[in-house]
Amino acid sequence: MHTEDVNGKTLEHWDINDLQQGMAEGRVVLIDVRTPQEYMFEYIRGSLLLPMAAYDPSFLPQEGDKRIVFHCGSGVRSRKVAESYLAAGHDRAAHLQGGFAAWKTAHKPYIGTDMASGAPVAVHNG
Repeated sequence: MHTEDVNGKTLEHWDINDLQQGMAEGRVVLIDVRTPQEYMFEYIRGSLLLPMAAYDPSFLPQEGDKRIVFHCGSGVRSRKVAESYLAAGHDRAAHLQGGFAAWKTAHKPYIGTDMASGAPVAVHNG
């Protein structure tokens, strides 16, 4: 992970290993800011959908014991949402660098869709 100063606040750029470890340790709430259609097709197990189009920082609680990490398809939308989260008065925000594309490229597990039945299916990708 590396950090960046954004107007005196901290923007964390998490890589896929940071995220996987944080999720395994129960330290992360992963927020998927992609569209509902993207999420329906495939998503990281345990992620919560809050599309960028519907995002309002007041929907999210103050961080407690868990770090809120935003992610999207490539890292562009999640960075924008993280910056908005900072602008709303939070001191620290995190997003997944490279987004879901980086997660899949690294062969991390996710939930996909069986195109024949439409049912969710675990993709281990490894």
